[in-house]
Amino acid sequence: MDMKKAVSTAGIAFLGGLIALATTHYMYNKQGTFEQITKPSTQQTFHFTGQKTTASPGGFLDFTLAAEKSLSAVVHIRTTAEQVNNLAYDPFAEWFFGPQKRGQNFIMQGSGSGVIISDDGYIVTNNHVITGADKIEVTLNDKRTYIAEVIGTDASTDIALLKISEKDLPVLIYGNSDAVKIGEWVLAVGNPFNLNSTVTAGIISAKGRNNILDNSKRPIESFIQTDAAVNPGNSGGALVNTEGELIGINTAIASNNGAYQGYSFAIPVNIVKKIISDLVEFGAVQRAYMGVSIQDIDAKFANEKNISRLKGVYVSGLNEGGSAQDAGMKAGDVITKVQEVSVSSVSELQEQLSRYRPGDKINVNVVRNNKDLSLAVTLKTLDNTTRLVKKSELKKFTVDELGVEFQDMEAEELAKFRLENGVRVSKLKAGKFSQVGIRENFIITSIDRKKMSSAEEAKQTLENKRGTVIIEGNYANGVRASYSFIL
Repeated sequence: MDMKKAVSTAGIAFLGGLIALATTHYMYNKQGTFEQITKPSTQQTFHFTGQKTTASPGGFLDFTLAAEKSLSAVVHIRTTAEQVNNLAYDPFAEWFFGPQKRGQNFIMQGSGSGVIISDDGYIVTNNHVITGADKIEVTLNDKRTYIAEVIGTDASTDIALLKISEKDLPVLIYGNSDAVKIGEWVLAVGNPFNLNSTVTAGIISAKGRNNILDNSKRPIESFIQTDAAVNPGNSGGALVNTEGELIGINTAIASNNGAYQGYSFAIPVNIVKKIISDLVEFGAVQRAYMGVSIQDIDAKFANEKNISRLKGVYVSGLNEGGSAQDAGMKAGDVITKVQEVSVSSVSELQEQLSRYRPGDKINVNVVRNNKDLSLAVTLKTLDNTTRLVKKSELKKFTVDELGVEFQDMEAEELAKFRLENGVRVSKLKAGKFSQVGIRENFIITSIDRKKMSSAEEAKQTLENKRGTVIIEGNYANGVRASYSFIL
């Protein structure tokens, strides 16, 4: 019995060992399987947040390469401008508060960012960063400082091109803003609150955003929206992907208090490239139009107009003699593609058209009576021509006694400011105009209540004038002003 009991006990112990060993082996394999599932899952999540990513050995995104490429090519811009407190005469204020100070000069300072796009000194920034500046100072990441020249500006896209005298500068390579996807990681590089060379990270949260800029300037908007922190001073800085490629120029934020509250907006680099190319080649942007009145389509509007598809842009009207009318487009058509690129909103259509010049031929797909049509459209200017205009071709006239030079304005530029007529004050020196506080780039709409439409007309009007002169007009920021002096 003792022998049987011993054998039975040993058998039970052996069986228990086998069970424990099998359980341990099973649990080990389960843990190993869990690890194998977790790691690929984590890596896959990072992969889908961006089309191009750089991962560290630990599996996390590494922004250091993109930051290194960007920081040396993003500059700090400081501007100064002399302003005149040109208060109108107020007899009641004089009576109650004594003599009022008028015509007193003061200095305005501003700051922003810019991106070096060529090694010989071309820098892109926002138009609003340098508007009205008398002096533009550019500081590189290595602390070298230069005075910049303005090559050209475009208020409709809020782009400005500067130039400094230097060579062998670090540059940011253009990316492709059409290829960026919602959820992709991006970096915002700039100088917020004068904090030089600051990098923040976020994702692209939306594309094709509009109604961001001042509508009085007839903006062309299709912004990239991100949640990368952007604050005052970031304007004109770089939005880059994880490869360190420039995909946008940071321009604006959505905020109730002027500081970052979660959303920022950048101009797509594909728009920037075309604007910069025009400014370098012509000194002015060559804007192309189809000659249509358009609007977005929603479910309610589609039901009212019996439109079966919600994607596309509705053509509500055609301009007489415009490109669309010439191509056979009709009111009621729905534009769905431009050069095989789908468009689902007015902002997306504007973004596509902003890449072309007058005279360019494009294919436009429309839906008419539930049928797909392809139309060949030759784009035109606002005044229905295909002529490209260089800034140097605009007439200039000077009135030496007044210290002023006038310049003609293009029809497109007037339309941008919603003006029927106007003459630009292109240059000032010592004289009556500067004495009364008129600044360069002031747009004269009338002299003594008479509309001014050309530089020659303004020059002749003032040369033949004696007595009190009243000059009225607008500044680029939309402020209307009136000045008077005696000749």
